[in-house]
Amino acid sequence: MKEEIAKVRKARKSAIEGIAKDKIAKLHEEGRLTARERIELFFDKGSFVELGLLAESQCYEFGMKKHRYPTDGIVVGHGTVDGRQVCAYSEDVTILGGSVGVFHGRKMTEIADLTVKTGVPLVALMESPGARVQEAIIEVIGPPNIFYQNVRASGVVPQIAVVLGNTAGMVIYSAALMDFIFMVDKQSHALITGPKVIKTIGGGDITMEELAGARVHSVKTGICDYRARDEVQCLRQVRRLLSFLPSNNLEDPPVVDTGDDPNRWLDGLEDIVPVNPELPFDMHQVVERIVDNGDFFEIKKEFAPCLIIGFGRLNGKTIGIVANQPESLSGCLTVDSSDKFARFVRFCDCFNIPLVFLVDVPGYLPGIDQEHTGIINHGAKVLYALCEATVPKVSVVIRKCYGGGMLGMGGHKSLRIDQAFGWPTAELATMGAEAAVNFLYRDGLKRAKDPERMRERLLREYKEEHSNPLRAAAKRFLDDVIEPGETRIRLIQSLELLSRKNDDPLPRKKHGNIPL
Repeated sequence: MKEEIAKVRKARKSAIEGIAKDKIAKLHEEGRLTARERIELFFDKGSFVELGLLAESQCYEFGMKKHRYPTDGIVVGHGTVDGRQVCAYSEDVTILGGSVGVFHGRKMTEIADLTVKTGVPLVALMESPGARVQEAIIEVIGPPNIFYQNVRASGVVPQIAVVLGNTAGMVIYSAALMDFIFMVDKQSHALITGPKVIKTIGGGDITMEELAGARVHSVKTGICDYRARDEVQCLRQVRRLLSFLPSNNLEDPPVVDTGDDPNRWLDGLEDIVPVNPELPFDMHQVVERIVDNGDFFEIKKEFAPCLIIGFGRLNGKTIGIVANQPESLSGCLTVDSSDKFARFVRFCDCFNIPLVFLVDVPGYLPGIDQEHTGIINHGAKVLYALCEATVPKVSVVIRKCYGGGMLGMGGHKSLRIDQAFGWPTAELATMGAEAAVNFLYRDGLKRAKDPERMRERLLREYKEEHSNPLRAAAKRFLDDVIEPGETRIRLIQSLELLSRKNDDPLPRKKHGNIPL
């Protein structure tokens, strides 16, 4: 038995040490971590249990006969993050470039399947060019099966992709099927076709960073949900995100003792927001004052910044926040922000996370470009996601709440918003007072002896009769008009009641058909 044990220990040691110490040294020279170092950093110390350690590449074609490839280029297993179970895999770029061979693919799919069986999140630490050319003709079913597992796990357990190097092909498609994508600035690249191929087909010269870097996907495409400065910060922020999320769709998010008083009055909040709806302010200041200890985890911060989305806590309980940002496009909804809105709301609904809407919206952004890129279809996604969501939904109208944006942002109760409040500065109307007066009374203003005096009178009358929050509350569009300082208290009270919410059952159907 001792000899057999020694053989096993030797095999395990050999698999852990790998075969490419020179490549490991190069990674360290570049300030990057190995696959195992990433795992060690991510999980609680000593908690990781590896599965499939002794797997090896079984390809004996195209000159690969003479070599053994331990672990087949991927580290797979489970451990704890802040004491909670998480499954993960980490692709090893020192083994065949992290390419996906038969057993590499099987290990990916098996751990993804295990997350569904056990009800724990999946975190994928990715660095791979995609399917391994030498093995792609051997087994078609194995590696691509990760797509099936990603879709099967969607809405059942949180799935987080962490792109830590050049990642392409089937691996990046797997990332796109997950809930969140994290990237590292000037290190991560996510792409389907590389710069050389693009140049070959006449697409011109472009660098890898310009084509597929973390900044591109954070600012332009919206694929990246969080851009980190380095790997250490990236993995720590993934841990932080997990702290807000439940392990699966049958559980509620964890409750944390934040020590923040649920009856805390928000002194001075009214000084942050100008009464004039045309003047901008930073909605982040409002969000951070409302949530426990100012702890707000923003998602897609750099993409479509006219809308703010992310996670916070109220009285220790996770909430999802959707807020207009008046500093960007006056807080208008756009093609991009509509997609951002819909995906986030649907995620929160999947995982029992109540939604709070902070509304300061002039409507959907007008313009030829918006119309021609399908604002109708994208705006419909907002309405679909909002109506579909059965989690508690509470809105607070800060200032502007006009037109289609009023419905899209849940500015009043018509789309089954559970509770809706307005600040004294709230204006609920088809359009802003200035635009409405100019439209409704344009002929009279042209004939008036003193058009400016008449305009001022009509503006006062319009605000008092049509866009006044007290009138909106009287008509039951709003449940109450509240002072800015009591916003946090009222939200906590509302969500405490709504934690018992039991919505009407939906009509029997396979699933709806969101306008994609």
